[in-house]
Amino acid sequence: MKKVDARGLSCPEPVIRAKNAMESGDKEYEILVDNVVAKENVSRFATHQGYQVQATEQGDDILLKLTK
Repeated sequence: MKKVDARGLSCPEPVIRAKNAMESGDKEYEILVDNVVAKENVSRFATHQGYQVQATEQGDDILLKLTK
C-alpha cells in the first residue's frame, strides 16, 4: 500500500501526488491531507478513477483510504 503525505500543500498538488501514486497500479492507497478542499478534490478524483474512498479525521489531519 502506497502512502502519500500531502499535508501543507495547496490544490492541485494533493491531487497530483495522488495521481502519481496511482500510476503504480496498486489497489490501496493512503493519502494524508490537512484541509477539506484537498479532501474533497482527492476524493472526487479517486472516485472517478474507480476507487472507493473512506475519510477518517485524525486531529487536524484527514486520512483518505482509497481501495479498488
